Amino acid sequence: MRITKRSAAPEAPGITATARVDRRTDAVLARLRPGEIAVIDHPDLDRATAQRLVDLTPALVVNASAFVTGRHPARGAALLLAAGIRLLDRAGTDVFAGVRDGREVRVHDGVVHVGDVALGRGTELTDELLAEHTDAAAARMAAQLVTVTHNATEVLRSEEDLVLHGTGTPRLQTQLRGRDVLVVADGPDLASELRGIRPWLRHQQVVVIAVDRAADVLAEHGIRADVVVLSAGDSGSSARALRAAHDVVVLGAAAADHEALERMGITALSLDTAVAGVDAAVLLASVSEARLVVTAGQHADLADLLDRRDAAASALVARLRAGPQLVDARVLPHLWTGSVRSWHLWLVLLVGVLAVVAAIAVTPVGRAWLDVDLRDLTDSIRGLFR
Repeated sequence: MRITKRSAAPEAPGITATARVDRRTDAVLARLRPGEIAVIDHPDLDRATAQRLVDLTPALVVNASAFVTGRHPARGAALLLAAGIRLLDRAGTDVFAGVRDGREVRVHDGVVHVGDVALGRGTELTDELLAEHTDAAAARMAAQLVTVTHNATEVLRSEEDLVLHGTGTPRLQTQLRGRDVLVVADGPDLASELRGIRPWLRHQQVVVIAVDRAADVLAEHGIRADVVVLSAGDSGSSARALRAAHDVVVLGAAAADHEALERMGITALSLDTAVAGVDAAVLLASVSEARLVVTAGQHADLADLLDRRDAAASALVARLRAGPQLVDARVLPHLWTGSVRSWHLWLVLLVGVLAVVAAIAVTPVGRAWLDVDLRDLTDSIRGLFR
């Protein structure tokens, strides 16, 4: 469907387009079309959500909250600006009262208009202004990290049986014990990470666990997910990707999620946990005694960890549990190249020479040569003892 922008008046300045409005960012993403205006309420917009917005190419993103609140240097706004998408920061919650979803709105000089009525005012975010917000937030990272570690203690207390003992994990058809496992979540750099680990995937028998819509992203790259982990209420994975997997695991105990899958002809397993999807997948691989757990799409360096907001604590707990099993997909190409070593070539050459000698030895000419060589060798040995 082709979407065209219409102005309430031809001479009206600013950006005029259809608005997609909801306090839940996922709901906006489900309805947003290229060239429209996304109206969200998402403080500290993270990179993963920002990448989904970039893929949908809106004309403008209006955030009722702050793209960077100051708690930590959230990375989502920078990704949107780099893609050429304009941002209106701190527009206020009045926009939700006055703008209906699907209504045409106009944004000019930081003001959101519906017809001739001004409903909210924000600040257009530029690279320079974002840099100021980000620098100020970086100075407060220590306090945010203290909060994350405190929350991690609460997560560990509530998820003790799963994290420490593996209690409650479903019995999968896919064998994880002793195998290399790739846990994939949708993220801004996933495509480049998958290209980097292609040699490893080709040469090793890797079990692939996809989290939510990552199953479809993998399918686009010609990779089938063996296990799909679905967050509670997630509907972002296609039926084709789910049917192709050997196991589908639903987090939480909501009957509605299982009923929706059963209508697709899919029988799902349950993992009753409140941790985020990618962290549940890491825990599942770790407690199942996987030999190696490689994560792609989402990572746990300090900036990315804090960027996950409410899920930061569960990410910290999951990665502490995985410990030495865990490897980042961005690092794997430096650790495993699959290249041939020189001694491999010498070994192949030696085996080839021995094979040729053995083949010649069974021929009449070969036996004659060996008889002559053995007689000469025997005479030489006898001469040494005379």
